Amino acid sequence: MVGAEKEQSWIPKIFKKKTCTTFIVDPTDAGGTLCQCGQPRCAHPSVAVEDAFGAAVVTIWDSDLHTTEKPTDAFGDLDFLGAGRKASSFLRLSDRTDPATVYNLVTNIWGFQAPNLVVSVLGGSGDPTLQTWLQDLLRRGLVRAAQNTGAWIVTGGLHKGIGRHVGVAVRDHQMARTGGNKVVAMGVASWGVVRNRHTLINPKGSFPARYRWHGDPEDGVQFPLDYNYSAFLLVDDGTHSRPGGENRFRLGFESYLARQKTGVGGTGIDIPVLLLLIDGDEKMLKLIENATQAQLPCLLVAGSGGAADCLAEIHTLAPGSGGGRRCEAQDLIKRFFPKGDPEILQAQVERIMTRKELLTVYSANDGPEEFETIVLKALVKACGSSEASAYLDELRLAVAWNRVDIAQSELFRGDIRWRSFHLEASLMDALLNDRPEFVRLLISHGLSLDRFLTPTRLAQLYNAAPPNSLIHSLLDQASHGTGNKGPVSKPSSEPQPPKVGQVLRMLLGKTCAPTFPAGGTQQGDGSKEDSYLLWDKATSELVLEAVPGQAPWIDLLLWALLLNRAQMAVYFWEMGSNSVASALGACLLLRVLGRLETEAEEAARRKDLAAKFEGLGVDLFGECYRSSEERAAHLLLWRCPLWGDATCLHLAMQADARSFFAQDGVQSLLTQKWWGEMDSTTPIWALVLTFFCPPLIYTNLITFRKPDEEPTQKDLAFDMDRDVSGEGPGETTDPPEKTPLGVLRSPSRRSCCGGCPQRLRRWPQFWGAPVTSFMGNVVSYLLFLLLFAHVLLIDFQPETPSALELLLYFWAFTMLCEEFRQGLGGGLGSLAMGAPRTDSHQAPLRRRLHLYLSDAWNQCDLVALTCFLLGMGCRLTAGLYDLGRTVLCLDFMIFTVRLLHIFTVNKQLGPKIVMVNKMIKDVFFFLFFLGVWLIAYGVATEGLLRPQDRNLENILRRVFYRPYLQIFGQIPQEDIDAGLMKPDNCSSEKGLWARPSRTQAGSCVSLYANWLVLVLLVIFLLVANILLVNLLIAMFSYTFGKVQGNSDLYWKAQRYSLIREFHSRPALAPPLIVISHVLSLIRRLRRRRASLPPSAVVEHFRVHLSKEAERRLLTWESVQKENFLLERARDKRESDSESLKRTSQKVDTALQQLRQIREYEQRLKGLEQEVQYCSRVLGWVAEALSRSALLPPGGPLPPASPGPKD
Repeated sequence: MVGAEKEQSWIPKIFKKKTCTTFIVDPTDAGGTLCQCGQPRCAHPSVAVEDAFGAAVVTIWDSDLHTTEKPTDAFGDLDFLGAGRKASSFLRLSDRTDPATVYNLVTNIWGFQAPNLVVSVLGGSGDPTLQTWLQDLLRRGLVRAAQNTGAWIVTGGLHKGIGRHVGVAVRDHQMARTGGNKVVAMGVASWGVVRNRHTLINPKGSFPARYRWHGDPEDGVQFPLDYNYSAFLLVDDGTHSRPGGENRFRLGFESYLARQKTGVGGTGIDIPVLLLLIDGDEKMLKLIENATQAQLPCLLVAGSGGAADCLAEIHTLAPGSGGGRRCEAQDLIKRFFPKGDPEILQAQVERIMTRKELLTVYSANDGPEEFETIVLKALVKACGSSEASAYLDELRLAVAWNRVDIAQSELFRGDIRWRSFHLEASLMDALLNDRPEFVRLLISHGLSLDRFLTPTRLAQLYNAAPPNSLIHSLLDQASHGTGNKGPVSKPSSEPQPPKVGQVLRMLLGKTCAPTFPAGGTQQGDGSKEDSYLLWDKATSELVLEAVPGQAPWIDLLLWALLLNRAQMAVYFWEMGSNSVASALGACLLLRVLGRLETEAEEAARRKDLAAKFEGLGVDLFGECYRSSEERAAHLLLWRCPLWGDATCLHLAMQADARSFFAQDGVQSLLTQKWWGEMDSTTPIWALVLTFFCPPLIYTNLITFRKPDEEPTQKDLAFDMDRDVSGEGPGETTDPPEKTPLGVLRSPSRRSCCGGCPQRLRRWPQFWGAPVTSFMGNVVSYLLFLLLFAHVLLIDFQPETPSALELLLYFWAFTMLCEEFRQGLGGGLGSLAMGAPRTDSHQAPLRRRLHLYLSDAWNQCDLVALTCFLLGMGCRLTAGLYDLGRTVLCLDFMIFTVRLLHIFTVNKQLGPKIVMVNKMIKDVFFFLFFLGVWLIAYGVATEGLLRPQDRNLENILRRVFYRPYLQIFGQIPQEDIDAGLMKPDNCSSEKGLWARPSRTQAGSCVSLYANWLVLVLLVIFLLVANILLVNLLIAMFSYTFGKVQGNSDLYWKAQRYSLIREFHSRPALAPPLIVISHVLSLIRRLRRRRASLPPSAVVEHFRVHLSKEAERRLLTWESVQKENFLLERARDKRESDSESLKRTSQKVDTALQQLRQIREYEQRLKGLEQEVQYCSRVLGWVAEALSRSALLPPGGPLPPASPGPKD
């Protein structure tokens, strides 16, 4: 404790004690040896007793005039002997000590956290027992609230009265506590009434002081300290054995605390201080009066007795200053305090009642309300104003305690005039402390997010992420990764802007990452540094123009997603725009974060939230599709600026949102895309026949959509005014099954004959359809495999390659060119470009290659073509003919497996391919277990049977290959069982040997422990054939059931990938595809030479809308989202749980109204008594006037009082 002693050595220089300097005889002492300070004459210094003249003149002892201050001699740590608990801190100090110095000592030196609430407990009659409901109020209410809210409990700290009961409640709660904050109970007692205080005296401090708190006889004057308190402030006013010496300092200390700032989530509100009065004698009235004069609210516990009941009953009397009420108050005072001076006590009560708004009455009949509710209501009531500024601290305290019900019932009743700037601090608290209900409440009452969300506040929100969280590490990684590129900035007190944009690009890539506006600073590489506000005030993005006031919701949605604030993320999504795309983007972001999350619970929460956002996107798009199929199609293909210009389809594909693709609206769009300009009702047989006989295109065998069904450029600005205004979409005269989705297409090869007659346009429309391209590629690939097989089996000779073999090489070369086109410039890459508002070919090469290689079938194509080139090179190289033939044979297997990709278009076979893919993963796990067991058995049996064999090739064959065959039933017993062998001395080594009967069996077999080999064989077959094989079957069954149950979802998601691929492919199939490649290259060179913009042919599965059309599309989507949310809220209200909740609320309301009726009844009784009093007074006046000579004789008599009715 040397460190603590050194740390507190300055205390005597600051804190003082008091010593009596004037001996004034106590008139109650018959011997005249006792001073009014409570000490005998002999205990005073000589200076105090020498001034006999001054003592004779002064008859009343005053602490301020007749004492002197000296350095304190009692401070340090207090060890209660036999208590078995941690030492408490204590200090003896003068009653005139500055409260600021004491507060600094308690928080900085003693290490107690600044309180979020201070509850000062007063009263107590000294009875060792307490009513049961009061014990529950202290234990379950006061102490638990202190732990939940981080409050200080301040009492007298003595082991008597209410201080003792509070200490017991603290002890019981601490013993049952399993976590959370420690309850801080602080005792403020008078130094003169502390028993055994001499053991605390040490001018240098006690670390600790050994304090005996029990075992001494009770004298009713001095009391021991209670060992359940954490700190003691022993106030010295110069008196001894005189209670109440701490009252002045305690009131000043509590008033000072009420002016300090608390740290609830870093909010910085004034510390609320509440006085809790339980029981108490007449002295408590003076304390309550002083507290009300200091504007400290008081909570009166009715039913506890004493002063609390007296004030509670007077508080419930009818308002007014009539004589009846005054007489009633006098009667109550006399009944509760028969020994006190009624005039003085009544004057104190009247002064207390002038601050009636500071008093709140609570009784056991008020219901099982939580103590936080009671406290907060008392604090709100104490404000007593209609100005919102008077309730700011109470509102922020309600946020800190997460009591939105109290805020709604007490603070947002309509009588307080709230302004937007009043609510900003509370909203910041709600965001930091994850209070979604408060966020809804505050925003619904007029808070402006445009004004609230500044860059500084957003930086504070991101900086509030827990230090060990995933987003914190990602932000640190982004900051450190870019910190050395730019110029060194000057240190600032402002929070550093987080690199949110870079984090999102790290997680999602440029394809789907939200596009942050460029800031004004330049990085070292010349690129502009990303702003950390997604939409700043100067941006003019469409999202802001479409729906005004949507800007802050985007930033808050991303913040909630990154910090995994589930309820807030859903609320911000509900309030924002781009709802379908935002739901799918949120699903994608959460699943990426879930894969990176190291904590299992956090990863599960992100996974569940991702599934919830996927469901929201599915349900909302279904609502949009039911409203208008055409506009829903535009919504799917529109490029969302928020998510890197990605479409909803691409976001759903990246997020693996299979249920989104399973919707009718998405499948209708895919079907329309799959058939191109042809009608989707065209029979397959007609399509196949026309493919092999092209002139049939101009017949009625193939049905094409009519010109009036095709969308025109007028659709670019389609009108949604009627739908937005509630009239619904415009009606169409086409049959429902013939109504197209109205997909807007950019100029492409399919519209190159726009000025041609309808019949002539059928040719490019037929061959440009993805279904025709798919069929052509299937036929081409089958012919390629037939040619490949023919060359390998018949026409593959060491001599010069034949014509068919050269054709095969050329065919493979055209396929390689197509793969290069897909990977480097077109194909799938054009559907997911990373650069916003740029041509797909301007995307970084690395990004395009990454997108291309992310597809497993593309990887299979590259492996097959690479092996083909390797085999062809070996075949054309002298001396490597056989190696080339071997490589090409293996490569044929890869090309044949690639044929499975074609089957994904089939609804039955597509899911089976997914099953096979997943089962292959299961096989790898099975082979791991099998390999471990196989090696163990193979090495053991080989070592037992043939210890003298040194041929490595034979050993490896018998260790690995033979046990593997034994699993399938090929068990060579004559090579293992010695009973089937002939004993033979075939080895020069010692021991018993035998030679197998078969000549190919190998070398000699040892007969030693041959029985063990048979036992190992039985165990091996038991484990491998029964255990492991059945495990594999069970894994396959689980995979089959899992995929089969969702086969429709898997197939529809695969269907999108297939249609997207063939929608971007040239119309011609290999080997004729080289013609399309040459024409595309020529067009590109001509455009580059003429400095023309890139052709729009690379924009697939996207729609181009005008600004006005985009604005109306987003407005229409917002209207559909409102309808969707209203429907969902209606379903929620009709659920059983909500019905029970509403019933419970109605019951609570009824109980509250009954309590109000009971209060009104008491007030009516008070008014009735007032009227009776007035009636008696008026009767007395009438009687006096009737006897007076002022009235003329013979005048009318006063009316008689009505008698009782029969």
